[in-house]
Amino acid sequence: MASPNRLLLNTLHWLSLSRGPASTGHSTELITEDAYFYGQSPPVYPSPKMDGRGYWSDAHRQAVKFVSQLTLEEKVSLTAGYPSGTGCSGFLNPIDRLNFPGICVSDAGNGLRGTELVSSWPGGIHVGASWNRELAYDRGEGMGGEYQKKGVNMMLGPVVGPIGRVVQGGRVWEGFGTDPYLSGQLTYETVLGVQSTGVGTSTKHFIGNEQEDNRNPEGDIASVSSNIDDKTMHELYLWPFVDAVRAGTTNIMCSYQRLNNSYGCQNSKTLNGLLKTELAFQGYVMSDWGAIHGGVAAAEAGLDTAFPDDGGYWGENLVQAVQNGSLPQARVDDMVTRMMAAYYYLDQQKHFEKPGIGMPGDLTAPHVAIDARDKRFKKTLYEGAVEGHVLLKNEGHALPLKKPKILSIFGFSARATDQNSLSDGWLGGWAPYESQGPHPGRSVAINGTLITAGGSGASSLGIMSSPMDAITAQAWEDDTDLFWDFTTDSPRLSGASDACLVMINQFSTEGFDRPGLASDYADRLVNNVADKCNNTIVVMHNVAVALVEEWINHPNVRAVVFAHLPGQYSGKALVDLLYGRENFSGRLPFTVAKKAEDYGETLRPSRGEGVYERFPQSDFTEGVLIDYKRFDSLDIEPRYHFGYGLSYTSFEYSHLKVALAHHHEGHHGHHAQRSQVDDASAILAWSEYPSGPVLPGGHETLFEVLVEASARVKNVGHKDGKEVAQLYLSIPGSGQDGNPVKQLRGFHKQHISAGDEETFKFLLTRRDLSTWDVVAQKWKLQKGTYKIMVGRNSGDLPLEHEFDI
Repeated sequence: MASPNRLLLNTLHWLSLSRGPASTGHSTELITEDAYFYGQSPPVYPSPKMDGRGYWSDAHRQAVKFVSQLTLEEKVSLTAGYPSGTGCSGFLNPIDRLNFPGICVSDAGNGLRGTELVSSWPGGIHVGASWNRELAYDRGEGMGGEYQKKGVNMMLGPVVGPIGRVVQGGRVWEGFGTDPYLSGQLTYETVLGVQSTGVGTSTKHFIGNEQEDNRNPEGDIASVSSNIDDKTMHELYLWPFVDAVRAGTTNIMCSYQRLNNSYGCQNSKTLNGLLKTELAFQGYVMSDWGAIHGGVAAAEAGLDTAFPDDGGYWGENLVQAVQNGSLPQARVDDMVTRMMAAYYYLDQQKHFEKPGIGMPGDLTAPHVAIDARDKRFKKTLYEGAVEGHVLLKNEGHALPLKKPKILSIFGFSARATDQNSLSDGWLGGWAPYESQGPHPGRSVAINGTLITAGGSGASSLGIMSSPMDAITAQAWEDDTDLFWDFTTDSPRLSGASDACLVMINQFSTEGFDRPGLASDYADRLVNNVADKCNNTIVVMHNVAVALVEEWINHPNVRAVVFAHLPGQYSGKALVDLLYGRENFSGRLPFTVAKKAEDYGETLRPSRGEGVYERFPQSDFTEGVLIDYKRFDSLDIEPRYHFGYGLSYTSFEYSHLKVALAHHHEGHHGHHAQRSQVDDASAILAWSEYPSGPVLPGGHETLFEVLVEASARVKNVGHKDGKEVAQLYLSIPGSGQDGNPVKQLRGFHKQHISAGDEETFKFLLTRRDLSTWDVVAQKWKLQKGTYKIMVGRNSGDLPLEHEFDI
């Protein structure tokens, strides 16, 4: 580890960058050399060795023994991927003499792609909209089982970066939403679920990877630099990675872009400093595909493996570097030890005799197809699809539908795609969703319904229930007459229609940021139908934030559903909701504005401008104030608040109670006594900073529960339903100096039968109550008055309680 004095100097230098190092430059001439930016991301060396702390001790011991038997050349061969002849996204070579069969890693966090006989799972944003920890775990377990049967050692996911700072970001849909607490909680469950099957997780992309534009160098244009200050880094972008490390994620994937003008995969501050020192991460760091940009420098900065290969930087060059003393042998040993410890941590030596066995290199050639699906998880696939749908509007009880005599269906997202073949990259999620004709800019998927989005995060599709398929089946049962038109934006319709369903979507993909948050074509279609149909119901399959202002107040638009990315049970789940066999329980994992400009500087990706034309700079000057925190700070009323969603029933909140743990010095809270506090005057003598050993994720006491809250919620309607009770916290200093007015610090989803009342409980840890102290470099428990607010969404919090520390 670096000396305390060295770490202090590094920290002070980083703090001096304030809200974005690029903005401190004084040059008026075009910057043409990388050297201009040197030192903006402080050096942290050497790279910490894995030491087996926490649950990693046995895996560490086995890995050390294995590595001790390798030659230098064999060690180096395990630091980068090599061609395998399989369909794996990446592969580490076997060491035959030691019976090590190699490692297969594959895309991605929303299910295994590039193969057949696997499930198409709901997308990450759909899981976020479910606000359901148990479903996140079950989905992870189901996905992991499919990876395991296909011989894939590691899933390249889940995604927590991008978290959604850039509202038009192309990959926002792969993650769980824009709030670090929500994302962290669902990431924790996903990692546990996947790894319970013996399959590893590669939590990505570390860190600040918030846009697709300029993510990689091209020509004489460098990768964009995400310029993030220390406080923002900890309180927003690092937060969900902490939860992944605590859950035991075996791998972290570093990102393409620069971070404070140092490449993400050779940034010693983030890899050696934040990840391997502060969070005591025990697994290994892999590069995103082609994200290695240096040899010895990348290894010393904390990169452990490069994929899909070493880009010509490592291999024999690393061997020579060790032999001539320019790279310590201990660093190479640690690189391989970390990788092998992850292998043993999950007992993969028992379950992966033939990595990649179910991933043929050419799916069009004759091959034995391994069916990886498990019927036990059909329920998870279905429930996951149901719970990610969010009901935003339902005037005059337009929903649920009640055996309509005539139903008209319009829009390009109602029908199945024309193509599900192996050509044109469909298994990468591309072919059916190319924008065509009057729809430039990849804004909509004109060729059919959207159950996943594009790029490496797309899930494979073997079977799917489209909305039109399910509506047709329902119509047979109800003897409903159906009219439909999926191709025009001004369709003719029956004036006797009981209801008109308009199904539209918004598409995005890796490699491109979204051109906007609405589609003129889709908006025109909705208005044209609503002008002729007095009971218009809009269903949008959306990848993330979508604006609805062009038609939301149309008097004939009676109901609106954000259907997100439901996976293979899309149609069945939607129709069961529309007809009331299921109740809506999804909630927004982002804020929907009234106009795009309300998102401010976070709306669009940054591009190279002025003197930074060749070195694009993205200064995260808003700090932690993204999404609802921005709207709160500027007192902007959104169209729909973060956490918003309707149900077919109603819930009333009451009886908020808060119990605080009285800390006894010397025990660090392990034997804390709890007492009921009925007023706001209790002052508790908790220490300002966490203590105890640093385990994977941070200081041991950082995750102790200091506050327990509970509220009563009653179903006052006539239909059973699930409510998502949400707890927000105002910390002393909230709303001042860039601190959020309030922030999510608890949620719980629970089924409540009509007329019944249930207790919802929330546990708040020291981390939940703390802010990052940039001088002490620790989480600090502020002195002063805290306010707990509980309710339905960030804009509807009827219960409040204050307490002092």
